[in-house]
Amino acid sequence: MSEIRPPKIAIPIPKSDDLDHDDLDYNNRALPQYEKAVADAGGHPVRIPLDLAPAEAAKLIAQCDGVLLPGSGADVDPAKYGAERNPETAPADPKRDHVDELLLQNAYHLNKPVLAICYGLQILNVYRSGTLVQHIPEFLPAGQRALVDHAAGRKVEYAHEVVLDAQSKLAEITGASEFRTNSSHHQSAGEIGDGLRVVAHCKEDGIVEALEGTSPEHFVLAVQWHPERSTNDAPSRAIFSSLVEAARARRLQLQRELESV
Repeated sequence: MSEIRPPKIAIPIPKSDDLDHDDLDYNNRALPQYEKAVADAGGHPVRIPLDLAPAEAAKLIAQCDGVLLPGSGADVDPAKYGAERNPETAPADPKRDHVDELLLQNAYHLNKPVLAICYGLQILNVYRSGTLVQHIPEFLPAGQRALVDHAAGRKVEYAHEVVLDAQSKLAEITGASEFRTNSSHHQSAGEIGDGLRVVAHCKEDGIVEALEGTSPEHFVLAVQWHPERSTNDAPSRAIFSSLVEAARARRLQLQRELESV
């Protein structure tokens, strides 16, 4: 029997090149980390360009078994969730949002596994009709604003602790009830979208740190931190392994369904 190919995991390019961000090498620095984390977990990362024609993008997405939505230098357009733009909200990235929406449409239609990270969590929540906190320091009570720097950045290995729902898939995956994480965001989930639930909070100030899907038949996991930067620790490795294993299982299930028709 021939070896089964690794599951293909679709990863959109994190940000479009026409955005005017100070950090111009974001894609070159960030994307390889996601790809390595997927490959180390046994998956095959597939880059989804942001400038493909819709038909070409759909064809490439259809060949993939799972989805990883990475971070970004952009913020989701507040108009998508019916809010006025906060002055601290960064410019939107319509090209990235369009590809993310294509990926999520395909994933939800076919129950393909989804792992969303940082900006990925935010666009997932908005896609599911949720809202966002546009700037955490303005959202928190004055006495809690200095407890955690959620925008600490990639050079700070551990910014705070997260506490997990003991009954969550995330707790099962990581085998932990709480652990330390990095942090590179100034926005977070507000009202939670349809078919999602909160499964982790920041221990120090209560900010939402992880969501997961409520359907037991569909693997959907979203974390606000960056596990691709911390793959030396067991929880981070487990998160990527869970995506790849769910993608492998779903691909085999789809094959059986097609063969039975």
